[in-house]
Amino acid sequence: MIETFLRAPRGAGETVADAIRAAGVVSIVVATIGWGVVEFAVFALTLLGLLLPRMLGSRPAFDILAGLTLLIAAWSSVLELYTTIPGWDLLIHFVANGVIAAMAALVLEKTGILDIARGSRHTRAASIIVVTALGLAFGVVWEIAEWLGHNLVDSRIFVGYDDTIGDLVAGGLGALVSGVALPAIRAGDRSVDATRRATSSAG
Repeated sequence: MIETFLRAPRGAGETVADAIRAAGVVSIVVATIGWGVVEFAVFALTLLGLLLPRMLGSRPAFDILAGLTLLIAAWSSVLELYTTIPGWDLLIHFVANGVIAAMAALVLEKTGILDIARGSRHTRAASIIVVTALGLAFGVVWEIAEWLGHNLVDSRIFVGYDDTIGDLVAGGLGALVSGVALPAIRAGDRSVDATRRATSSAG
């Protein structure tokens, strides 16, 4: 994955995705200077998510979607859009949790921790269940982080029973969609290892 991360971008899609990552780095500086240490932590975590698709060799369309989603989610937190725009919180949880669940599934595959089956109808169903479960798990961690932030860091971080349940449902649905779309997300693997395998097969 390190080789894949360090190689030069190939094509306009990968260049755009790298530009989004650069925007993430700039965002850390701007948010830290303009808002403070809590916002630094938010964008530091966001940057990790921005780097993962590059390391995984994800297809550019997913890389760009993931990058934009995570950046928008982070800035929405900093600018308090979740509490000022009706439904925005649920929309971001739906998309972001789906993106995170897909990335988690790809990481588990790449590292050999989990072999997410592909092919038959039954193995596809298992894949959807795994990705959905990953999304729900991350949704729970997200809500715990919000609760800790509200109680230990900044009481302006909004938490509430209805908000938490709504976020978990939206995030779970987003992960379910990612599970269904996983074959398309997985297709077009642009990692160094995948390129070597393709070259070897062609030879």
